[in-house]
Amino acid sequence: MSPLRTLIRDVRVFDGFRTIPRADVLIDGDRISGAGSVGPDLLIDGTGRTLLPGLIDAHTHTFDGSLAHALTYGVTTELDMFCLPSNLARQRKLAERDDVADLRSAGVLATAPGGHPTAVMTAMAATMDEPNDAVGRFDTIEGPAQAEEFVAARLAEGSDYLKIVIDDGSSSGTSPTPTIGRELATALVDAARAVGLRTVAHVATARDTAIALDAGVDGLAHVWSDKVPGHPDNAELVHRAATQGVFVISTLVYIESLVGADNQRSTNAAYVAKAVHRAGVPLLAGTDANPYAPLHGDGLHRELELLTRAGLTPPQALTATTSAPARHFGLPDRGRIAPGLRADLVLVEGDPTQDITATRQIAAIWRRGERLSRTSMG
Repeated sequence: MSPLRTLIRDVRVFDGFRTIPRADVLIDGDRISGAGSVGPDLLIDGTGRTLLPGLIDAHTHTFDGSLAHALTYGVTTELDMFCLPSNLARQRKLAERDDVADLRSAGVLATAPGGHPTAVMTAMAATMDEPNDAVGRFDTIEGPAQAEEFVAARLAEGSDYLKIVIDDGSSSGTSPTPTIGRELATALVDAARAVGLRTVAHVATARDTAIALDAGVDGLAHVWSDKVPGHPDNAELVHRAATQGVFVISTLVYIESLVGADNQRSTNAAYVAKAVHRAGVPLLAGTDANPYAPLHGDGLHRELELLTRAGLTPPQALTATTSAPARHFGLPDRGRIAPGLRADLVLVEGDPTQDITATRQIAAIWRRGERLSRTSMG
């Protein structure tokens, strides 16, 4: 049987970088195709609608049900930032299907014994089906001499990139927790780079961020949020991030979910997101979605709203959840609308390049060319 050919006619297209006011887009099997001589099997009227690349959430934590829920909101790829081995194997198997989001993962993150997120995982243990896999019984690392072995173990488990935790707990007001310092972080970055893995640092404060930048990480998993607007540390770190060519994942909605929209940390985080963006630092939209809050899928639409409130234009926010994460996480087959790329697409009513809230008005979703049923979308 020949692959289904679907033509979306007279649709506004945001291709990952720019807006095309009116175009025809052909889906041929699992790919976006150029115009062909053979007529389509299905014709969709795109008048008054906008076609987007499938959305990419650049920071999630994936559990059973997460990938299915994400896809119903147009999130076709999740970049998971910590997943224990047995859960990761299960989620990768699920991600082979076309009715859930695709997945890339850091697997087991690098943290000091007793460091973040050990306490979080212990608290979650009572709600998990596999408590022995959820109470912090995962590999940790104590010193630079272990860096190569630690990274090799992650590579063997199938990690797509390495996440390094640099967080002593001070941002949350908790008792000091063990954390990775500058020397160990540098050793981990060097070991990861030697085997071709990108490195992403979990940070919460300006101090954490400085250590991560000293170590030479490729990206930051959060904006820092402990310095008020105008503090000189902000300007110094923004300059360093721009000079070193790192990317920054925003996670504004996660901070909002922790402390509320009117809290000083939320204000600081929005200021930092705006500052790094203005400095030319690639800003990637991520939510830190988990089983509680923010929710998978839904949280990303809120993140886009918060990015525009922080000063990004709607097209810039859309880039942050499409072509930007695809580029910085080495996913050249998605994040854009162009012939030959995966047909991961979201059709929405209205114009999110003018009003970002229109991303929520979903008319249709395709993952690898397979259209998600309205029943699945709810």
